[in-house]
Amino acid sequence: MTAAQDTPATPGHGQDETLGALVHDMTQQMSTLVRDEIRLAQAEMTEKGKRAGVGIGMFSAAGLLAFFGVATLIATAILALALALPPWLSALLVGVVLFIGAGVVALVGRNNVRRATPPKPEEAIEGLKEDVATVKGKHV
Repeated sequence: MTAAQDTPATPGHGQDETLGALVHDMTQQMSTLVRDEIRLAQAEMTEKGKRAGVGIGMFSAAGLLAFFGVATLIATAILALALALPPWLSALLVGVVLFIGAGVVALVGRNNVRRATPPKPEEAIEGLKEDVATVKGKHV
């Protein structure tokens, strides 16, 4: 045997083991850190989801109360018109006005939906196509 083989570890070889151990520890710590961050994000999103759910429920209650308020105002309009006209005629007039309003809102909504279709980000797609062309050297 030579003298180099008799020595238990050369300084360079010992450093490689230490570096390997450090890299191993670092990968384990990074994995643990990422898992902990994911758990934290999940807990945070769960908490925010609960708060959003309560908020949506409150908005729903507000919408229901607003609906009843509007219904009361409609009944008030019918009763006010009933002072000058027969009650059935005042109810009919208010109903016709409500249907006309519903028709106008429906037409505006339909036009907005038509402008929003197709549901894809056309400007972003065009931008990506330009970026790809630039990277390929076809467009400068």
